[in-house]
Amino acid sequence: MHTSKYYLVLLNVLFCVRGQISDVSGNDVANEHSLELTQSLNLARQELIQDACKRFPPKTGLDELPANQLEHILIDDNHKLLYCYVPKVACTNWKRVLMILGEKWNNTDVLSIPASMPHTLGMFRNMSTVDKPERDYMLENYHKMIIVRNPFERLLSAYRNKLEGVTQSARYFQTRVGRRIIKEFRQNPTNESLEYGHDVTFKEFALFLTNSSEELADVVNNEHWQPITNLCHPCLIKYTLVGKYETLLDDSLLALNTINASFIKFPRLTHTSGTSDKLYRYFSQLDLPLIRKLYKLYMNDYRIFNYDLDNIVGFDLG
Repeated sequence: MHTSKYYLVLLNVLFCVRGQISDVSGNDVANEHSLELTQSLNLARQELIQDACKRFPPKTGLDELPANQLEHILIDDNHKLLYCYVPKVACTNWKRVLMILGEKWNNTDVLSIPASMPHTLGMFRNMSTVDKPERDYMLENYHKMIIVRNPFERLLSAYRNKLEGVTQSARYFQTRVGRRIIKEFRQNPTNESLEYGHDVTFKEFALFLTNSSEELADVVNNEHWQPITNLCHPCLIKYTLVGKYETLLDDSLLALNTINASFIKFPRLTHTSGTSDKLYRYFSQLDLPLIRKLYKLYMNDYRIFNYDLDNIVGFDLG
């Protein structure tokens, strides 16, 4: 069926789901009817992905992928769940959920887990450690979940969090990545900027991402701004739970219900207001040729997950 028809299905179902998922007191209502509506939206998204993958097939097969290309797919054997985590798309909370599911935390309060703990190296088993027979069994018999986000919104979130922020993590990225960006792309930088890397502009960040310098390849390929299609391979792995950041709570309720883990209450996100304004404000600093180069980097994410650029440039570049 045509993409336009599925888009109408998505809009209709989304309108219904968001009206059904909460009661007047603000409590989550995971009743059968609302879950059915969310599942209808989930199935429509799966079909959209399959349709896009037929039109834009991957160049390599799953068996040809190096093992490290599957590191983002985390395994929960107890609940038969494979979860491909995407930085800047609620992955901290979902990793917290996986800790509870894997009995690595002694209560079911998701937010009681320190934010850094789920990202500890070796906390979860992932698909890069699994041999082919076991991998094939899991792909056939486990639930497979991915949560996606508008590519440029995710990109801006990564920039603001890692290169504009003041957290310890931000300081690390500014020192490791920001200093190199400023050295490479700024004329006459100050000694302070070269020392701390704390004032990278969004345009410099965009130039860094679209530059093919081999010297910067190690940091250009960082997971926080890698395309989702590069991290999760949605045309090679048929995801059965396709969530979106825009409907995160609804989709998380469905996922937890599907794996029989409704005893876990997924936390509500405090979405920052003015996302469209922020997108426009930052991307207006870029000229159209540079936006086109950025779009080319994330083109597969836009195509496969059914996003567009209307709220940034007023039209779609695809």
